[in-house]
Amino acid sequence: MTVKVKDDKNDQAIRQLFEAGAHFGYSRSRRHPSVQSYIYGFKNRVAIVDLRQVVTALEKAKNFLSSLAANNQTVLWVGTKNEARAFVQVAAEDLNQPYVIGRWLGGTLTNFSQLQKRLGRLSDLKTKKDKGELSIYTKKEQLLIDREIADLERRFGTIASLKHLPATVVVIDSRAEDLAVREARQMKIPVVSLSGTDCNLVGINFPVVGNDAGRASIKYFVDQLATAYRAGKMTPPVVAPAV
Repeated sequence: MTVKVKDDKNDQAIRQLFEAGAHFGYSRSRRHPSVQSYIYGFKNRVAIVDLRQVVTALEKAKNFLSSLAANNQTVLWVGTKNEARAFVQVAAEDLNQPYVIGRWLGGTLTNFSQLQKRLGRLSDLKTKKDKGELSIYTKKEQLLIDREIADLERRFGTIASLKHLPATVVVIDSRAEDLAVREARQMKIPVVSLSGTDCNLVGINFPVVGNDAGRASIKYFVDQLATAYRAGKMTPPVVAPAV
């Protein structure tokens, strides 16, 4: 497929999106009605996303994340599908932000008080171990405590820095991360998403419609959003755009 674009300031971004395969959607039969306005057309029954709209939507999402970073706000990154995990992990760790790449635990946002108790338990045990305060226990008891630490790390380690509800949640594939999206909406936390043409965009504050299955496309979007957040850290505090 050949795409012709006019020479303007968005040309480079459109070309990069095209090269990443961001314009590929799902089959016509899987199209969700809420994405209709974002679809340029169909080729071999596969939806082709309007990249000009993608550029605009992505810019809004980037500006939002940049404003949050400028105010030192926390962003929770979520990408549990195989194609997204590595990119989400690298970006979040580089930004020193919490993330979820394993199974989303129900109640992470809606039952945050209980989550804080588990995170507090993890922090307490790790501190005591580092200070050698567990030596008062028997070897068997220490073994059980080590197992508890390992289990808590496995379940909560990547969100251990989450001291309060995040200012926003970034999800890769809002359909796959439906539970995270629903919890965020219930807690009135804005959602930024990369959503394929099979996703329901209703209730998502900053939807970016594009290829949410291809690794190159996912990497492009994650990198763009992470770069925007990083840049925001270097600017004076600003008022976040209205959701």
